[in-house]
Order: sequence, then structure tokens, then C-alpha cells
Amino acid sequence: MRDRRDPRSLDIAALCREGESLAGQLQLAQLGRLADSLFGAPAPDAAAGWSAQASLKPVPGGEAERWLHLQAQAEVSLQCQRCLEALRQPLRVQRSYRFVQHEQEAERLDEELEEDVLALPPRLDLAELIEDELILALPLVPRHEGACPSPLPRPAEPEQEPAPNPFAKLAGLRRTPPPDDSGSA
Repeated sequence: MRDRRDPRSLDIAALCREGESLAGQLQLAQLGRLADSLFGAPAPDAAAGWSAQASLKPVPGGEAERWLHLQAQAEVSLQCQRCLEALRQPLRVQRSYRFVQHEQEAERLDEELEEDVLALPPRLDLAELIEDELILALPLVPRHEGACPSPLPRPAEPEQEPAPNPFAKLAGLRRTPPPDDSGSA
């Protein structure tokens, strides 16, 4: 029998009924999709800390809503897009998910409501959900705040002679008087 508190295989319905809290760490090197987005391989001890709180929210005249409140944080290394050097970036996630019975209901409610609605799976891979959220928290264009510690050197502009004006020769032709044709005939 699997441990129902295993973050890679959670029984969300049971956790919500009991209002359980979970917490732990995930090694960044084991989060392959996130690791692929980083600048270099994560350090062996680099981890994402997380906590989750499951709960039931009573609904008058209906079935109680299942909720999972998630927090996660990590510090990752990205490549600054200005100086192309490493940049330490803290990532913070705080999300709440409402679980419903069926995918159709999740799609319908997701369009109507601003909250995150997911279909209740038999087992939830919380590690995958945390990885998804950390990937979404990555900045689109990572760069150092303010000035970069070692900006790229500007290329020296070579001294060039100005390019000849292609119309200069035409201007010279305009100044030359045309040959006199009045004396012939």
C-alpha cells in the first residue's frame, strides 16, 4: 500500500476530508523540466521547499468543495539576457486549487471563475504540480536588477572613410556645360 502522504501520489479527497498539511523539499536536479530551463545544472543540494494545506469548504445545500493551498519557493540560476552571466533568481509560488469530480465540470468552472479548478485525479503528483508552478514563475526575460555586475564590452567602432555618395558623379555632370551644337549645319 502506498503512503497517502507521498507527494508523488496523493489522495486529495482523503487529505481534504482530514484537513491535512504536508511540507517537504524537492531536489531541483530531480525536476527535469525545470532543470532544463536553468543556467547550468543545479547544485546537488539545491532544493525547492514547499507546503500544502488540504481543506473542505462547506457549501450550503451542496457538496463541500475540496481545496489545496500550495506554497513553494526556490532559488535558481538563470542567464541574464543583458550580460549573459549567471543570475540568482528567487522563485515564489502561492496558489490555491479547487478540485471537482469531472474534467467537464473543471473546464466549465474554469471559464466562469477566476480560481484554478482541476479535475480530481485518483492520485495527484504534487511534485509535478509544484514543478509546473515553478516553471510558470520563471521570468520571461531574466536580467539583473539595475546594472549588471560585468556588462558586455561594447565593440570598438572601426574608423571608416565615408562611403562615396553615388550621386556625386551625377552632380559633377550637371555642372559641365553641354557641347555647343549651334555652329554645325
